[in-house]
Amino acid sequence: MAAAVAPYSFTRRQAAGLQHNEVGMTQQKNAQRPLIVGKPALIMVDFQRGGPYVPGTENGISHMDFAEERRRTARTLVAAAREAQIPVIFIQEIHRPDHVDFGRELDGAEDVHCIEGLRSTEIAAEEVDFRPGDYFVPKRRYSAFYGTDLEILLKGLKVQTLILTGGLTDVCVHYTFVDGHQGDYYCRVVEDCVGGSSIEAHQASLRAMEYLQSGARRTSGEILAAFNAWKASKAA
Repeated sequence: MAAAVAPYSFTRRQAAGLQHNEVGMTQQKNAQRPLIVGKPALIMVDFQRGGPYVPGTENGISHMDFAEERRRTARTLVAAAREAQIPVIFIQEIHRPDHVDFGRELDGAEDVHCIEGLRSTEIAAEEVDFRPGDYFVPKRRYSAFYGTDLEILLKGLKVQTLILTGGLTDVCVHYTFVDGHQGDYYCRVVEDCVGGSSIEAHQASLRAMEYLQSGARRTSGEILAAFNAWKASKAA
């Protein structure tokens, strides 16, 4: 009778070491991917008059201070994208005055916000150079993909890489990033051009997005360099 073969087993320390090595190799491989894969689009999430990007506070939403420098950064990114003929897509959260479309959105820390017809709900056109005829996607939920035509627009434009800016980092930017990730887009977040509900939530969300796609966190300087390289490649 053949002797039973003892099952091979790892010690807890060996298993942890193997997992650490696998994760490390995966992150290294993914971080080596180009910043832009295929065609990019600049996604301007909720740059609205009552948001954290313009002086004043939206009723019902707390947020970290969004410095003037970050507002200038947003406009610089828009200008660079236009110059490179990269699509710029403006997202706007908007709700009906009778609140019928809020759903569970008011069950947490947020109060009523982004009501249709109020000036505070409008896109901050002057601050971020929003122009008539620009791509524009209104939304009723946090994610710019949920219940909107963003997916149809991106497919029509043949976009593969999403460059995300705006706010809130831990809410609308994060959930748009996640849906883009699950839709197999390459997602990048401009960490010096987003703002969260708090510093702690902002930082935690940036870490969470980097966990999903290594190399997702980028500075505006890196994005501007990538836009210039994109422009040069198209000219060549």
